[in-house]
Amino acid sequence: MANHKIFDMSVASVYPLYLKKIEKKERTKSELDEVIRWLTGYSQEGLEKQLLNEVSFKDFFEDVPQLNPNVNLIKGVICGYRVEEIEDPLMQKIRYLDKLVDELAKGKSMEKILRK
Repeated sequence: MANHKIFDMSVASVYPLYLKKIEKKERTKSELDEVIRWLTGYSQEGLEKQLLNEVSFKDFFEDVPQLNPNVNLIKGVICGYRVEEIEDPLMQKIRYLDKLVDELAKGKSMEKILRK
């Protein structure tokens, strides 16, 4: 497995960028948190603890309570790559998160983002 720079970055360092991106489109922190919790299975308290502890993306996804079983329904292009074709499991999870944040910023309904 290649060691990409993002693997060692803290989720807490990227979270404000996600928040800024979605707030420009009049979405809320609670919606962002809901999307992250949907993907990872973290409780709100668990998510906040991970952010407070400034865990890396690697540790964040290693400690995921349960990746959502509908994660395979996340499809599309992010950063020039089709998320469903990314071979590195950790990078794919990070890009799933990026894709969900993009969908939130683009104004998709929560129902569609959460694959209901």
